[in-house]
Amino acid sequence: MIPQIDKLKYKDSGNFFLLAGPCAIEGEKMAMEIAEKIVAISERLKIPYIFKGSYRKANRSRLDSFTGIGDEKALKILRKVGEAFNIPTVTDIHTAEEAAIAAEFVDVLQIPAFLCRQTDILVAAAKTGKMVNIKKGQFLSAQAMQFAVSKVKESGNLNVMLTERGTTFGYQDLVIDYRGIPEMQKMEVPVILDITHSLQQPNQASGVTGGKPELIETVARAGIAVAVDGIFIETHPNPAIAKSDGANMLRLDILEELLEKLVQIRQAINKF
Repeated sequence: MIPQIDKLKYKDSGNFFLLAGPCAIEGEKMAMEIAEKIVAISERLKIPYIFKGSYRKANRSRLDSFTGIGDEKALKILRKVGEAFNIPTVTDIHTAEEAAIAAEFVDVLQIPAFLCRQTDILVAAAKTGKMVNIKKGQFLSAQAMQFAVSKVKESGNLNVMLTERGTTFGYQDLVIDYRGIPEMQKMEVPVILDITHSLQQPNQASGVTGGKPELIETVARAGIAVAVDGIFIETHPNPAIAKSDGANMLRLDILEELLEKLVQIRQAINKF
């Protein structure tokens, strides 16, 4: 297990770091195949990598939506991925009680955007000693995230990251204000751009979230250009049959080409 983000040595690498994987853990075989593919790519491109997978999806529009394969089963798969490839792992938690449970299996606890103001969850996550990745609420300014950061740090944990994932624009779309990335970096924490969730189109009449995956490269290029520390991409071998958030996920077989382009942009930015 790799509990501290500095173990990734992303600053020493001169590169961004990557959080990537399926939206939800659908099974061990799928998780291992995705991790193996991304590990090979990230090692070749020298991109520090954290495997991402939700052990349970608590924020669903419809009651009949897929929520998971079982908490313990999914968490054990996350631990197995981390141990098999010697990489850190990250998953979401949804209540304060889940923090200590999930911390037994993963290295980074992620606070969903809708819960980023919930003091009890932030404090519980902080007290595990694990890295805490807080997603910026779709309803908050970048500046407002200083208070979420403070809750974790004042609870005795300095290991905090923030993730930009778009801001609500109307009822069924999100926009990214790239000014927020340097604003949050002023809080002296790594800042991540969640590319795929920023392209969601929530609150569709069908009750199933839509998305604009054709804009993934556009959003990613812009994030790297403004010197974001890390990027977050949900990816799947076949998003069309993914059990969760398939509408905005990146197809796994085109991830490598995208990352190659982003590394080139980062290398160019580093010259300035």
